[in-house]
Amino acid sequence: MDKYKKLAANTLLFTVATFSSKLLSIVLTPIITYIMPTGDYGDADLVKNTANILIPIVFVQISSGVLRFALDNESDKRDVFSVGIQTMMMGYAVFLLFWYPISLIEFNGFHLGDYIILIYVFVLTSGGRHVCQHFVRGSGKVKIFAIDGVLATALTLLFNVLFLAVFKWGVYGYVLAVIAADLCSIVFFFVTNKLWRFVKLKGINKTTRRDMLRFSIPLIPTQILWWVINMSDRYMIRGFIDDSLTGVYTLSYQIPNFVAMFATIFMDAWQLSAVDEYDNAETSAFFTKIFRIFSGGIFVIASALVLFAQPFTFILGRGEGYFDAWHYSTILIMATTISCFVNFLGSIYMAEKKSVMSMVTALAGAATNVVLNLLMIPKIGAYGAAIATVAAFAVVFISRAVNTRKYVKVDFKPPLMVLEFLLLIVQCVIMLKLEKGTVMYIVEAGLFLLMLALNFKPIKELLTLLLGKFLKRNRS
Repeated sequence: MDKYKKLAANTLLFTVATFSSKLLSIVLTPIITYIMPTGDYGDADLVKNTANILIPIVFVQISSGVLRFALDNESDKRDVFSVGIQTMMMGYAVFLLFWYPISLIEFNGFHLGDYIILIYVFVLTSGGRHVCQHFVRGSGKVKIFAIDGVLATALTLLFNVLFLAVFKWGVYGYVLAVIAADLCSIVFFFVTNKLWRFVKLKGINKTTRRDMLRFSIPLIPTQILWWVINMSDRYMIRGFIDDSLTGVYTLSYQIPNFVAMFATIFMDAWQLSAVDEYDNAETSAFFTKIFRIFSGGIFVIASALVLFAQPFTFILGRGEGYFDAWHYSTILIMATTISCFVNFLGSIYMAEKKSVMSMVTALAGAATNVVLNLLMIPKIGAYGAAIATVAAFAVVFISRAVNTRKYVKVDFKPPLMVLEFLLLIVQCVIMLKLEKGTVMYIVEAGLFLLMLALNFKPIKELLTLLLGKFLKRNRS
């Protein structure tokens, strides 16, 4: 299959899986913000994100190794999946030893001990789903991956309505809904793919185990560093200010998630193509063309989200005190835009199996984020956290853009990228300065149309890439 057609086909399948889960977030957010006060919503988010940062530590980020090595045609799939499962079991056994010290952790009134069982169960089920999910995806079962995305979405919605609206379980219900959906997803993967056939109790290739761990372990600090950039600001806002603002700031991430939704859909498919087409004579040209198409789509979506930040926040934040989230969303949209480009460059490290460099570049961003958070949150509150996140991702992107040139020379077209990003900054400044009024929306709409004009060609190429085969079929 032509490399562009393969990328398009996989992108469409991943659209089904990812769009459904992101659509769930959109549907659920008004329900959750209506039922849960800002403080509870902030606590529930902290519980979930505490568990999420523990997962790569407990399981040594083995899910990434499972994905990368399942993509290799010469790898024994039974060895790959078995290493993943055994590493999980051993990691979780060690994790159980830390039950008591973890339960003692307290942060400005937030007690991990109150949710310790939830955290442990969440880590196990979510980590298990990641391993199964990545193995199925790396094995080329993209359709099964997509179906699971739809199934998990429907079940999470069902469990959230049941646990929050009917049983009124609050923070516990919010987290239990994710746990229950992950359990069902694991069962689905085992049944549809008969994953038990890939489990070996002994005789696992030692070289495969060594290479997988050598690839995965450097990604542990990488994942922690990503967490520092993306999540540490919420803990610092809670520490410096209060839990109510944490809940508002948590909601402010929902609008930038629309940018992340598009990027995730594309990147899930792109990672497969990046590995398949790597070490090809046309690698640099292929990466450059795909990056221009990808970045064009990202910039247009980001510009549109800034334009509609206020009405979207009104729809998503139905409870009292949530509407101010749009102030931070406009800045975080810029941060998410840069993070999408960072993840694109991460595919080069994945293809090269250079997980150490992925960690080093993430470290630069995390250090930037922490320092700026400490300096700015006490002075300008959540605005400081959002600006620090933008700066952190900018540092990572620049360092990766320079470093990856030794592997693939991607032409980023810097003058155009700078112009597009300046347009986003102007949109944000105008939105924050004027806040409301007809003049503001006219100017914002004009800037969006300018962004669309700058990216008309890559948007057209993107639509042609994704819909071309269907258009040809209709013509015939």
